[in-house]
Amino acid sequence: MVEKAELVSKVLVLEESQDCALRIKAFCDANNLVGVKAHLENVMGVLKSNVDLGAIFLCEGYGGADGGVTLAREIHEVRPELPVFLRRQGTDDLDDIPEQDRSLFCQAYSIDNIDKLGPVVNETIFSLVYPNALVRGITEITKAALESQFKDMDVTSEAPYIVRDRIIYGELFTLIPLESNWCRGYMMLQTEEQPLVRFVESGKTHITTDMVNFRDINHVLGEVTNLVWGSFKNRFIAYEPIEGRASQVPIIVNHLHRYISFGSEDPQLCFKYTLSDKSGEGPNLVLYQRFVFNLSWSPDKFKENEALVEDLFDSGELELF
Repeated sequence: MVEKAELVSKVLVLEESQDCALRIKAFCDANNLVGVKAHLENVMGVLKSNVDLGAIFLCEGYGGADGGVTLAREIHEVRPELPVFLRRQGTDDLDDIPEQDRSLFCQAYSIDNIDKLGPVVNETIFSLVYPNALVRGITEITKAALESQFKDMDVTSEAPYIVRDRIIYGELFTLIPLESNWCRGYMMLQTEEQPLVRFVESGKTHITTDMVNFRDINHVLGEVTNLVWGSFKNRFIAYEPIEGRASQVPIIVNHLHRYISFGSEDPQLCFKYTLSDKSGEGPNLVLYQRFVFNLSWSPDKFKENEALVEDLFDSGELELF
């Protein structure tokens, strides 16, 4: 039996009633959700930023009598992938909402029966089971790769979480496929270019150059990606033929809107790493790592590879006594 990892997801709470906000917070605490707030005038700015979100809790009267529905239309324009839970007064359905607007919402609820959202949250945000060994192992191999490529740096990671958005962070990202009999999809690393440029310029990487250009930056992130990919394969992907037919779907990237779609509505597994100079000087480098298993996902077949005795002899880790 595969042990499921305990993951969290950030949700945006747009609520005007303090009493209801407290009830929503209690619900979030009980369902592995981390609520974040925004003022009405800042909502669209937040949604267009790099904030990773799994869903939105929206009050029907937010910003006016029909403000919730009006705002939901705007939200759908910029973040159509995010499920919106609509809090209503006196009813917990969408029957009296105009038909053209019902599709804006994933579920309606009243504050007195907010617990009905529990199964919906599991189906929409936490619909995929991620094995503990996989989540823990990804952090370990990624931190090791980063520590090998950056000198005198502290590498810290936050708790892994689930996102449903499709926003690209920063100007630089790498994408590499993952294929096995238990998963098929992609790993993506995302970061900002300028902090990485400063790391190269200050000698914090293995690149030696008088003039840093974008190809040097690409090389650094590409090397980290290759190291993580190789370690992922060695640890989690067995050397056996892949079963079934290898279907594909188009990947759509819209640079103007910093948007990428893998043709799937499945949530993504996300990790955040921060690299800081041990001397305490200079800016930090933030790197986001995402896994999207959009082509195939069978966690019941997942297992970590066990080191073979022959491999240990070949590598010199074991010798005959």
